[in-house]
Amino acid sequence: MLLYILKRLLYMVPTLFGMSLVSFLIIQLPPGDFLTSLTSAIADSGQSLDQASIDRLTALYGLDQPFYVQYWNWISNIIFRGDFGWSFDWGQPVSRLLWDRMGVTIFVSALSLVLIWALAIPIGIYSAVRRYSIGDYVFTFLGFVGLAVPTFILALGLMYISFTWFGLNVGGLFSPEYEQAPWSLAKLLDLLQHLWIPVVVIAISSTAALIRVMRANLSDELSKPYVVTARAKGLSEFTLIMRYPVRLALNPFVSTIGWVLPSLISGVTITAIVLNLPMAGPLLLRALVSQDMYLAGAFILIMSVLTLIGMLLSDILLAVLDPRVRYQR
Repeated sequence: MLLYILKRLLYMVPTLFGMSLVSFLIIQLPPGDFLTSLTSAIADSGQSLDQASIDRLTALYGLDQPFYVQYWNWISNIIFRGDFGWSFDWGQPVSRLLWDRMGVTIFVSALSLVLIWALAIPIGIYSAVRRYSIGDYVFTFLGFVGLAVPTFILALGLMYISFTWFGLNVGGLFSPEYEQAPWSLAKLLDLLQHLWIPVVVIAISSTAALIRVMRANLSDELSKPYVVTARAKGLSEFTLIMRYPVRLALNPFVSTIGWVLPSLISGVTITAIVLNLPMAGPLLLRALVSQDMYLAGAFILIMSVLTLIGMLLSDILLAVLDPRVRYQR
């Protein structure tokens, strides 16, 4: 296993290089650059930016240099200095913006992921074992509702209920009086009052989808000969179900870690905008719209790294869960 992990880590090096090159190329594809967007915005406001200022800013940010020079400056600063560049739009280092938003994003998304698995796995097991029962029909109906309702509609509905029935202002993660206040028990309670809505909204649709996946996979495993043989030999039903069928039915949960991790950044953008959450998704969207190349490139690069890490974790966990993968290796 250790040798396998080392090989995968070595393979990740050229893959990561290619991803960084593609990431930088993607943000260079739209016509113009940040100065073009800035000049247009200033012109729309009835003002103008003289050519001398444009030339000075172009030289300052290195926008007049060839593509490969800009790429090398960007990637070398990241590797050797941990410097992701300068955000033109925000006027501050990209790394500061990244870490300010990534902490909140990972925290909220990790809680949502825990809730997703905590609900989807037991409900999926119940629906597979008790197929066509009343409980299975109820969970199936709720699952279809969860898939059909857009997340932003659900977020608006929960915000309305929370404000109308409980008198809670749930926009953002803190009330205005606690945003800049030092941590205390009151601030923690205020965070918990605001936190439950984004966690529930993010978890609903994914939970509904994974319940259906778990039910389908476990139903397929329960009908296989090894399960019939184990039951005929007198193995208890709980041990029989949990020892092998559930382990094999968990493969889709594990194999999707590769895209779950990058979706922590980009997958909840609409929800974050509706709920006014200081997360990475809205910041990435603004960077793409304003052509803030270093900020957008940093986010795309981080999502690429998270994809590689997720795929590595998926392969390791699959080898642990599924004996067939272990024997093939």
